[in-house]
Amino acid sequence: MTTTPGAGADAHYDAIVVGGGHNGLTHAAYLAKAGLRTVVLEKNDLVGGAAITEELLPGFSFTTFSYALSLLRPEIIHELDLVRHGFLPLMMPSSFHPTGDGGHLLFGDDHAQNLQEIRRHSPRDADAYERYHHDLDRVCQAVRPLFDNPPPDLWGDGPQDAADVRWLLEHLGGLDRSTVHDVVRLLTGSAADWIQDYFTHPAVAGYHASSSVIGSKVGPMSPGSGLVLLFHKLGEHDGHLGSWAFHKGGNGGFTQVLARAASAYGAEIRLGADVTDLITHDGRAVGVALADGTELRAPVVVSALDPRRTFLELCDPRELPLDLVDNVRRMKFRGVSAKVNFALDDLPTFPGLPDTRDHFGGFLNIGPTIEYVERAFDASKYGWYSDEPYIDAAVQSVVDPDMAPPGKHVMSCFVQYAPYELRTSSWDAERERFGDRAQAVLESHFPGFGELVLHREVVTPVDIEARTGLSEGNIFAGEFLAPQMYFFRPAPGWSQYATPLDGYYQCGSGTHPGGCVIGSPGRLAAQRVLRDRRDG
Repeated sequence: MTTTPGAGADAHYDAIVVGGGHNGLTHAAYLAKAGLRTVVLEKNDLVGGAAITEELLPGFSFTTFSYALSLLRPEIIHELDLVRHGFLPLMMPSSFHPTGDGGHLLFGDDHAQNLQEIRRHSPRDADAYERYHHDLDRVCQAVRPLFDNPPPDLWGDGPQDAADVRWLLEHLGGLDRSTVHDVVRLLTGSAADWIQDYFTHPAVAGYHASSSVIGSKVGPMSPGSGLVLLFHKLGEHDGHLGSWAFHKGGNGGFTQVLARAASAYGAEIRLGADVTDLITHDGRAVGVALADGTELRAPVVVSALDPRRTFLELCDPRELPLDLVDNVRRMKFRGVSAKVNFALDDLPTFPGLPDTRDHFGGFLNIGPTIEYVERAFDASKYGWYSDEPYIDAAVQSVVDPDMAPPGKHVMSCFVQYAPYELRTSSWDAERERFGDRAQAVLESHFPGFGELVLHREVVTPVDIEARTGLSEGNIFAGEFLAPQMYFFRPAPGWSQYATPLDGYYQCGSGTHPGGCVIGSPGRLAAQRVLRDRRDG
């Protein structure tokens, strides 16, 4: 199970994994399952990285950073036997969208009821709803095989590289022209352009645009927001495309499941183990050095950290090709996401639905229209936070009552836009004022909200960086921009989890396919490590 550095363990391993976030734990579990003597080194006193749950007020459990599951690949659940280790996702069946004028949209699992809900606002948009989801699902099905496999190396000269490129061309060539065009539109264009081809009602369009800005310095009208929209629609839960879930105990509950699985397969997890340097010899990785002077040795070292830390901090950039170093230095992080977490004395009240709590069973989407979210984005372009921010919230204690004392609640609010660098101030000075702005937006939709607040936590991008190590507080370990995805994540020629240093690999969210609690980077990188060991 877990130990501390130097706690009598042998300093020689088959594999060292730097970072105990969900990808690092996933990766370590696969390596240990394959028989490698594996150790995970986590600098904090709790595994999970950005996917942790903390009790910041007695009896109230907060998902400090990441708070929902959707993109987690189902293969990981089965291959690592996570159910046996306590995997317990709880469906979030509803999505509640205040329209800004006292009205609302409330979506659930019943497709016919969703159509009727839209029809209350716009019969024309209800007719377009089927077409929208048909076209988007078709794009998701076309992209998913790319999502679940390593990108081809366009610059490789081996037979496998040629076969991978051939497979990609054959896959794309097998799609109809309309689907290929839609794929390109979403990868390069704006979510607003895509959505407004279907929907005319401002609130209906605003609801569908909400996934297009999560975690990225884009507005729904920005080129590139279509890619963010597509990425979030690729998720699934229990076979339902685009559905979301909340793990029992929060995302910290999920990463504890991963830690138990990794330990059961034989991996060792060391907490308080701050890795400062990669140790190399004759151009290959041979171990790591810790801040306390401990050195651990292994022929395989895998970084679950972001590309900036993997290539510019852990190792000496002078040992790497110049083009890789330049690409990583140019990589855009630019965190713009904050969390504002609340302990509440009771459930908030929405005036339009005073006698029900059904709208608290999933996400609360506070971004009434595309224009509202775009205006929230405007401030971040000039180095300031939104006066009226976009909020993606969940009263998690409704889904999991054990998160709060009886009758009380915890509310997790993902808030944009909050740029990492403020133009004329600092986050130490602005943290609570930003929290006030988020709370004021909630008050405008749920009158009396402020009277329910027992405790408030404001987590800025600077806090995210300090706690999790994610550069500039970017929750995806690198923005979702087309030049930073697929072949190019984290850099051209280095998208298949190996690095120029023999024995040194990468498995964090800064690799393909990207961020969110997904696990794919950890799984795909493990396949690469095991293949190299077998072929070597």
